Amino acid sequence: MTPTRFPNSRVGVFGQRSPDSGHAVARTAQDAWNTRDPARVALACTEDSEWRGRDLFLRGREEIVESLTAKEREPGYRLRKELWACTGDRIAVRFEYEYHDASGQWFRAYGTEDREFDANGLMRRRYASVNDPAVAPEERRIAV
Repeated sequence: MTPTRFPNSRVGVFGQRSPDSGHAVARTAQDAWNTRDPARVALACTEDSEWRGRDLFLRGREEIVESLTAKEREPGYRLRKELWACTGDRIAVRFEYEYHDASGQWFRAYGTEDREFDANGLMRRRYASVNDPAVAPEERRIAV
């Protein structure tokens, strides 16, 4: 597999990311995560990419793949991302996803994610803040 570069994400000192390219980056990331293929998601990152989410601090593609593989313990996982802001080599997105545990209890995770890209369009840093309260089945909003 070759690295997946986010659309129109190559920016330089003089470049600014347009809102359209920011939306495309968010959609591309959403689609990649929803494949549930950790290796595909990790290829969009630099080899030494830094991630923080919840209480996890990850560095490098190998740790990212291991962490995303653990998401298999979240059956029914389906993600939505929405662009909030973009400028230069950074974007901010709002996200939500739903999943259930082994007992059938559903959860909806909400959060924000800040991303920074290198000159080649690969994700260098990702910082996410997430809350995931329990929801009743009839409160679900994301079709699985």
